[in-house]
Amino acid sequence: MEIKNLKKAANRILKAIKKRERIVLYGDADLDGAASVIILKESIQILGGEVAAVYFPDCEIEGYGISKTGLDCLRKFAPALLVVVDCGIGNFKETNLAKKLGFEIIIIDHHQVLGKLPNASIIVNPKQKGDKYPFKELATTGIVFKLSELLLGNQMRDSLRKNFLELTALATIADMMPNEQENKMFIEQGMASIKNSWRPGIQAFLKMEPFEGISNLSQKISKLVSILNIRDLQKGIPASFRLLTSLVEEESQNAIKKLLNQSEIKKTKISNATKEIEWQISKEIEPIIFMGSTKWEIGFIGALASIMCNKYKKPTFIFKKGVEESQGAVRALLGVNSVCLMEKCSKYLLVFGGHPRASGFRIKNKNLEKFKKCLIKNL
Repeated sequence: MEIKNLKKAANRILKAIKKRERIVLYGDADLDGAASVIILKESIQILGGEVAAVYFPDCEIEGYGISKTGLDCLRKFAPALLVVVDCGIGNFKETNLAKKLGFEIIIIDHHQVLGKLPNASIIVNPKQKGDKYPFKELATTGIVFKLSELLLGNQMRDSLRKNFLELTALATIADMMPNEQENKMFIEQGMASIKNSWRPGIQAFLKMEPFEGISNLSQKISKLVSILNIRDLQKGIPASFRLLTSLVEEESQNAIKKLLNQSEIKKTKISNATKEIEWQISKEIEPIIFMGSTKWEIGFIGALASIMCNKYKKPTFIFKKGVEESQGAVRALLGVNSVCLMEKCSKYLLVFGGHPRASGFRIKNKNLEKFKKCLIKNL
């Protein structure tokens, strides 16, 4: 049994390659999105196709998912086939805008479907209605890996398969998908070959002094995932994409050193924000943690929400407050579906979506208090 529309997506991409159509890849800037773009881009190139552009939104400025800013940047490539990975399932307005600009859209995503579907030509998401594929908990990279198998067919050599599985394993771990069924296979097979990876970025990491002394491969991979998940965009390209596609090991080592420094700075910022939140919640007892600040960065609010949620065992909504709008990260314990909870309060939100236990939202500041009250009422 196949994921719904997976073969349809493969056939449409193959047609675009054959007819020399422009292909544009749009991915989320986290490791799952970046790894998905890499696998798809390299698969298209192996088949003799060309990717006209890749785009990753800057969540600090554009928020998550397909953005108007991103589409404005890419409109010069239209008409084109726009393949969106690891986002898009909740971008109804933006999908319509992309169509008006002349893009044909394929969305490949694994986030929870919000009742209806965007107006894309093809949607691949195991969670969509009518999809009978038994395993619903693949990372987007897992879905794209299966797509690459269909695209490449006999050209998927064993060495290439192992290489793509390394990326799939890293992204599956990074996105905290359950280590079971197909994910378990992806992780085990990817981890088995990662020590001998031909990717200079991975080799550079494994050889660096701070990690050579770590004998446990799982601990090394955990640190590698942590580094690769830093949303450090340079010229619109995230650190994970730059490192995993780098062809020079020395260049990769320099990039990793910078990311390690950023990681330490991030830890300090999270620690300071944690103390600030704990001081605030000590003054009030509520069933959720709902906190925001103009000082906090989008790049660490997810980690901050995870810490608070795990420590206080409450659904946690942490947001970066802007001038008129706020962007938030949500974490929930097992048994609370954060996406369904926000759906009950969606009239106050501009955008929302994600996984039951890890999601996000964008909201007008004037609606923050109403949103909070609605959440508490519907918990």
